Parts: sequence; structure tokens; C-alpha cells
Amino acid sequence: MSSIDEALELAHRHAVDYLANLGQRPVNATATLTDLRQRLDVPLTGAGVSASRVIDDLIAATEGGHLGSSGGRFFAWVSGGALPSALAADWLVSTWDNNAAIYASGPASAVVEEVAGRWILDLLGLPASASHAFTTGCQMAHVTCLAAARHAVLASHDWNVENQGLFGAPRIRVLANEHHHGSVTRALRFLGIGAQSLEPVATDSGSRIVPLALATALQRSDAPTIVILDAADLNVGAFDEFREVIPIAKAARAWVHVDGAFGLWARASAHYRDRLRNVEQADSWATDAHKWLNTPKDIGIAIVADAKAHRAATAINASYLSSYTDARDEIDWTPEWTRRSRGFPVYAALRELGRDGLGHLIDRCCAYAARLTNELGALPGAELIAPATLNQGLVRFLDKRRDATEADHDARTDAVIEAINREGTAFFSGTRWKGQRVMRISVVNARTTTEDIERTVTAVASVLANEASP
Repeated sequence: MSSIDEALELAHRHAVDYLANLGQRPVNATATLTDLRQRLDVPLTGAGVSASRVIDDLIAATEGGHLGSSGGRFFAWVSGGALPSALAADWLVSTWDNNAAIYASGPASAVVEEVAGRWILDLLGLPASASHAFTTGCQMAHVTCLAAARHAVLASHDWNVENQGLFGAPRIRVLANEHHHGSVTRALRFLGIGAQSLEPVATDSGSRIVPLALATALQRSDAPTIVILDAADLNVGAFDEFREVIPIAKAARAWVHVDGAFGLWARASAHYRDRLRNVEQADSWATDAHKWLNTPKDIGIAIVADAKAHRAATAINASYLSSYTDARDEIDWTPEWTRRSRGFPVYAALRELGRDGLGHLIDRCCAYAARLTNELGALPGAELIAPATLNQGLVRFLDKRRDATEADHDARTDAVIEAINREGTAFFSGTRWKGQRVMRISVVNARTTTEDIERTVTAVASVLANEASP
């Protein structure tokens, strides 16, 4: 057996064993930081070691150091598992090892991204003429979309930002839902627009932008403007009322960008798609495949209605790049040069699920989120803060002392989250919502089952029964 056969066989056996036992493994990482450093920080030898030994040692050294985020009881961050076909396709991506930058360096990679992109536009009901790009995640999808937005809004003020830069350019205003995600602000920093350009817009009791507040903010200036809307909010799954606010933004000649990291996929559900009515009237959309589509990590999707603005912001020409007139060169649509063939896992996941399967997956996750949030919120010592109207819910845990303050309840909530995660049956994360520390419940994993929900409720109830108030 050759060294590559041995190494790949070892990796295959370990991967199958890991996935087969996900349901029995603790979801938390059991190895400490010290453990991992001591195991992994071995001397780098002059002669090197065999490939099979490297894999054997790596498996042993990292035992207990992997968070079970690919399993069905991981409810912390909005992170799906990987469908079998998507995982297998991702293995093949590394095997083929093409640079998915241009058609010439990976012909199949270019065509699969072209096809998968068209399928996504169709599934999400977005304009067939829109352009798309597969990025490292929603962070870079935001960067890509907002680069196109920057180009367009400055061009409308007679400024070519790609040639002239930002020095001396008209200042861009950015209006966003006050509950916007941090990746939006970070994208503005990367693009030189700056975090201070963002003006939060007030929301109603359902965490949706108040149309009058947006209209008022837009009237204050005729500067080039970008409006960023939520689909859906990270904490409570709230959608802005697109059919009301998009026309307001358009009337003010603003570019409308939609943060749909996971919520945009709800367009594939007959039950939930109405919450995104008129979202197709926006100018750009950003989402993740590694959330509700359940591909491996490192796959975001940028979609831009104005393909010319998109290409103007990202395209590159060089004398040594081979170009085919009829082929799509990915480098013209993404901020990267050397890149993985991200289209293959997306293509595989979409084919495995099909239209109906994707819709059923979304509906199933939402039903599990509602049940889990309601049952955890009803436990003694817990309080339901926000029921799951999509796939996100919030609960907190109360300090039992009569004179307990809000700060005490916050501390109690963080202590219980830590205890739940340490117990190992499930994993959650904390957040701050309307001034309170809460536990966020997120369900997007195709592996989550009814048994996972029942085991989680039982485990949390046990933690609450044994965890004394601080």
C-alpha cells in the first residue's frame, strides 16, 4: 500500500468513526488548552515522518479537542452539519486541488459554480439576471456585495472608486437595522467606508425597522446611501418588512443590501417564505451555505442584482490569465485569487436535498427550535424571553434569591450556560438582548432529531436541579 493510500485510509476510518459516534460523544471539547498544546507542540524533525504516522499522531493529539458542532445537539452559533454528499464532495475538492479562480485553472469548478449559482437564484426567488460569487463565508459575501454597492452609489455621484480611491470621495452613509450583525460593520471597515458611517435605525417590538424611522433618516441627507436590512436577526429570527421599507429606500436612491446569512434560505420553505415577501426587490443579498444548506464550512454566497456593478468592483485582468469568451471566470466576481472549488459541495447538497428536501429541512429545524425554546423556558428557574418564530429562540436563568438584581440574573444565566456546556449533552451560547444576558437557541443542523431535543431538555433540567444559585 502506498503512503497516500495509507494516509487516506486512516483519515477515512477516523472520519467514519467520528461521525458514527457523534450522538454518543460529548458535544463540548474535553481536552484543555494545556492538553492540546502539549500534545501538538512536538519537535519538528529534520528528516520528517511518514504520512500515515502524521495522521495517526494528529488523531491522537487532538482527541477531545473538537467541538461537536457537526452533531445534532449543537445549538450555539448558527452552524449546520455537513450533508453526506456535501462532505464527500468537499473531500474531492481537496483531492482534485484545482485553483477555482478561472475556467482555465479548473474548468469543472467554473461550470459547477455557474450551475449551482443559477439553482440558488431560482430556489430563493431572486432575479435570474443577478450575479453571484462563492466566498469564504457571509463575512466576505458582505464585503463583496458592499463593494458593488460602494461602486454604484459613488458612481451615481460621478466618482469612480476603483480608479480614484476613497480620498476625496463623497462620504457614504449606511443605515442599518439597530440589531445588525457585527460582520456588517466589519465589512464597512474592510472597504474603507468605516464603522462610523453606520447609523442604526430604530426597530419595533418585533425587532423590525420602523418604516417612518427609515424614511426620516433618509431625508436628512442626499449623500450616497446604503440601507442594510435583516433576514433574519441573529437572536430572534426577525425579518424586516421588505415590502414596506425597500420602496422607501429605493425612492431615496439608496442601495438596499440584505443580510440573509441563514434567514434567506427560508424562501425555500412554503411555510416561511412569506416573511421574505418582496426581498427580491433589493440590490444585493448575502448568505451562507454552511448554515441551513448544511455544507462544510467556508462557503458564503454573495448575490448582486446589478451584475455590472459587481464585476466593476471585483474583476481583474492580467496578461498571464487565460480567458475563454464563453466561460465564467470566478475571479471576476470574488475578492480572492487562489481559492477552493466551493461550488462542488453546494451543488452536491442541492442535488441531495432537492427543492422539497430543503423546504422540509427548514420547516423541521423551525419546529425543533420552537419545541426546544418553549420546553427549556418552562423549566423551573428558567424564563422564556423570545419564543422561536423561526429557528432562533431566547431563554434566561434566574437567580433564586429574593433580592436578586438584573446583574445577578445575568450572572446566573452565564453560569448555567457554562454548566450545560460542561455537562456535554448539548452546547449553547450566550448573548445580550435588550440589556439582558440570555441563552440563544439555534437549530439549523440536518442531523438534529426529536431524540436530540428530548435528551437536551432532560440534560438542562438536570443541570438546573443541581446548579446552586451564585
